[in-house]
Amino acid sequence: MSNIVRQSQGPIEDVYTLNEVVFLPPIPDPPTMRDFYAFEQHVATARRNRGLDMIPEWYEIPTFYFTNTSEIYGHDNPVPYPVGSQALDIELEIACVIGREGKDIPVEKAADYIAGYTIMNDWSARDFQMKDMKLNLGPGKGKDFATSLGPYLVTPDELASRCTGSGASERYDMTMLARINGKEISRGNFNSIHYSFPQMIAYASRNVRLRVGDVIGSGTVGTGCILELGTNVHRWLQREDEVELEIDGIGVLRNRIM
Repeated sequence: MSNIVRQSQGPIEDVYTLNEVVFLPPIPDPPTMRDFYAFEQHVATARRNRGLDMIPEWYEIPTFYFTNTSEIYGHDNPVPYPVGSQALDIELEIACVIGREGKDIPVEKAADYIAGYTIMNDWSARDFQMKDMKLNLGPGKGKDFATSLGPYLVTPDELASRCTGSGASERYDMTMLARINGKEISRGNFNSIHYSFPQMIAYASRNVRLRVGDVIGSGTVGTGCILELGTNVHRWLQREDEVELEIDGIGVLRNRIM
């Protein structure tokens, strides 16, 4: 130990300020990326805005879709506007990263498989998405072009003081905010999630192997997108807009649309 202390007192090299660093996504090349639909408020409001009742099956399984792992952007990375879209949206989410391989993981042990948490922006071209989903095969090109992750991966022990449950009920009291060009448009809390990450992990691992580095997104927190809020609250995104997603205990994930 004394040798380590002496070495640490030597000259410090290769130290940079944050504004000198280019952030990569915490997981730049995940084996898979699943995005769930776990916040009841978001699901119910988004459906109601389209004249639809709440779907009963939502309460039976924590459903998800697979999204593109090749178009992932980190903090402060410019995000290209999807060519041809006129309805670009944000989705304020929290994601966990799998830290241990497992299959058929029991829900009461699933929290042990979480390496850490990060912020996720599931960028959405709503006009593309609505057309694709009429074919009942998922969001297609509406979600294919970009996902942001960052700025950091925070381990569960760092968030222990915010934990409000254990085992299958593990949740955290963490405020989630979204700002566009400095204006707050959304405020929610991770604690309001209906399906916990242990429940999502147990379901995702049913009959399949989860691998280290797999990303699991929560789905949008209540009020966490323009689709849910309405364009009377905020217009669809445009080029040069700056989007900031903030979650207590993790930080701020910022991207500019180019």
